[in-house]
Amino acid sequence: MAGIELKGVTKRWGDFVGVDNQSLKVEDQEFLVLLGPSGCGKTTTMRMIAGLEDPTRGDILIGDRRVNDDLPKDRDIAMVFQNYGLYPHMSVADNIAYPLKVRGVARSEIPEKVRAAAEQVELLEFLDRKPRALSGGQRQRVALARAIVRTPQVFLMDEPLSNLDAKLRVTMRAELKHLSHRLRITTVYVTHDQIEAMTLADRVAVMQHGRIVQLGTPADIYNQPKTLFVAGFIGSPAMNLVDGEIIDGSFRADDVSLLDTVLPSRQGLVLGVRPEDIQVVERGGGDFDAPVFAVENTGESVLITVNAGSQRLTAKADRHATTVIDEIVGLKLDPAHVYYFDRETECRVET
Repeated sequence: MAGIELKGVTKRWGDFVGVDNQSLKVEDQEFLVLLGPSGCGKTTTMRMIAGLEDPTRGDILIGDRRVNDDLPKDRDIAMVFQNYGLYPHMSVADNIAYPLKVRGVARSEIPEKVRAAAEQVELLEFLDRKPRALSGGQRQRVALARAIVRTPQVFLMDEPLSNLDAKLRVTMRAELKHLSHRLRITTVYVTHDQIEAMTLADRVAVMQHGRIVQLGTPADIYNQPKTLFVAGFIGSPAMNLVDGEIIDGSFRADDVSLLDTVLPSRQGLVLGVRPEDIQVVERGGGDFDAPVFAVENTGESVLITVNAGSQRLTAKADRHATTVIDEIVGLKLDPAHVYYFDRETECRVET
């Protein structure tokens, strides 16, 4: 097995910068997720690791070996793509075996390796079928088995679950998590889906404009966002963000107030608080009152959105909440989980 290291890697196409002077170290056996919106540079980063794109500047190491000049086939990596990339005329067994045949593995060794890989993804009973006879989840497991079969140093996965329906994505996330725990192969996983990132990763690298803006465990990313972008991107529903200022120890905005803040007076602030850290109480019993704009019952909880001046805030209430639209309610913010960001720099202000 081997780790991965990027040293000052940049990728340009003319004046456009896809990845901007990026350094990153992925530890041996770590599952690292590159997370961000479309165009942030996450797939380009992975393609450079794979050898499908050449860096404009910088070094890429797999283990202790610089691989900038190595062809993809010589980097000892296996890739799983968004589209499964299966050969429709081949059986499941032949699809899984194909990488072994290309690498010249002895014919006598292939059946055992194929069965071992198929067993790990629970496909033994489907080895004789063609891809068209499989469900989407089964096809994705074939693609995983094809990557597993030759035990590479590194797995690279580019949004492998995005073509699956919502229920199947949940199932496949659990299977990937279990498989990763069992195989312990260094993995770089690209996604725009924050739920995938939070549930699968040992560490998450959040990318914006070609750079990693925060790197940490899922808990660190969620509980200690360093920038406004990370705060707003991570979480479902998203973190509430309110523009305002602190005057005489109180945060103030249109129809929103929070007393006893620990920051000195200053303007140009954004208050951030997650829906689960807002308690819906009786009118007059919270930090401020606001009329209810919408009530959404998700089964496990009730999302209550209120109009607070020109802004809307969402609170996650108990599933038995009986609030109705246009009712005036009180909102009480948990001061231990309120964040402040500088509007100009977009960086979190330490309290």
